[in-house]
Amino acid sequence: MDIHSIRKEFPILKQKNRGKDLIYFDTAATSLKPISVIEAESKFYKEYGGSVHRSVYELGEKATNAFEGSRKKIAHFIGANDPASIVFTKGATESINLVADAWGFQNLNKNDTILITNMEHHSNIVPWQIISEKTGATVKYIESTENGTINVEELENHLNTNVKILAMTHTSNVFGTVNPVKEIIEKAHQHGTLVLLDGCQSTPHIKINVEELDCDFFAFSGHKMLGPTGIGILYGKKDILENMAPYQTGGGMIEDVTMEKSTWTSIPHKFEAGSPFSAQAISLGYAIDFLNQIGDDHIETQKKLTLHALEQLNDINGITIYGNASERIPIISFNVKNIHSLDIAQFLDFEGITLRSGHHCCKPLMNSLGISSCARVSFYVYNTIEEIDIFIEKLNKSIKTILKD
Repeated sequence: MDIHSIRKEFPILKQKNRGKDLIYFDTAATSLKPISVIEAESKFYKEYGGSVHRSVYELGEKATNAFEGSRKKIAHFIGANDPASIVFTKGATESINLVADAWGFQNLNKNDTILITNMEHHSNIVPWQIISEKTGATVKYIESTENGTINVEELENHLNTNVKILAMTHTSNVFGTVNPVKEIIEKAHQHGTLVLLDGCQSTPHIKINVEELDCDFFAFSGHKMLGPTGIGILYGKKDILENMAPYQTGGGMIEDVTMEKSTWTSIPHKFEAGSPFSAQAISLGYAIDFLNQIGDDHIETQKKLTLHALEQLNDINGITIYGNASERIPIISFNVKNIHSLDIAQFLDFEGITLRSGHHCCKPLMNSLGISSCARVSFYVYNTIEEIDIFIEKLNKSIKTILKD
């Protein structure tokens, strides 16, 4: 599919933003949705919206088959050998909370350490702070370098048998850095440390194979990779998931219930209490179909977009770009001297250009950088070189206008 064919699949791109042609540069927050994904959710309710796993009538069978078919697509997409290792959640935040709570209560005590980095999203910080308070374990941080990378040697110096889990982002939502997670996982496993990867930003942009990475947990969200909101994934190694207690309890996750006690069904359903996110899970399968149809060429195309944007941005006087890793995804965060990032975002909004301004749910990282916020642009399969050129032109215009005022 060429870029013009791809863009036709996204109806929102026909919209105007403040009366101007929409240029969407905020995929790192949430991606746009192709028509096939939008219609898939509608189709579920129109044609086979039966109860998943709970009925033998035809509508229920269709719904169950589509739901479990999506699980198989997701497993294949991230290189998981067994669909039973794929747990549906309502988002990556819940996926990480599930591990922190269900695994953490069973495996952490006051002598243990939870290791994370300072570039984590709050969703991979706060759950570990909460579980540390409940178990007595200690949370320790690895500081990122000026280039926005992780010093593997420093990380290795923090590893020991007391570090029970390392929870870190695969790719930073501020720097765009692709961390060398395979090497890090190998070093962590030498000390018996489990590794959870936050794959929210990597899954849309990098070919993922959890078996090759050998991570113990991998969490990501559907809405950042063309899928609907309200659906996330937790991959976990089967032996670890099987030994974890349920995160939530209720219908759909039990084997037997008596007046005295209850027993749990097998994974992954043990972690999917209640009526599942049927329409969302099925729609995510259609998002994966769309990405598979495009093929891996879109990964290289986005690299070219990123390099073009970086070249143009680096020519702007007074700009600071955060992160300079050689391996990165299409995320660029920056500030311009004497201008608040919110002013830039608001000015560009009236030019039809959407970008993010704020701390990006990374306040510890902002503190390390000595800033309160920054602007961020992020690209995906529907973006073009022409859009980047317009952005650079309007950014320069905004800088001159704001400084003049």
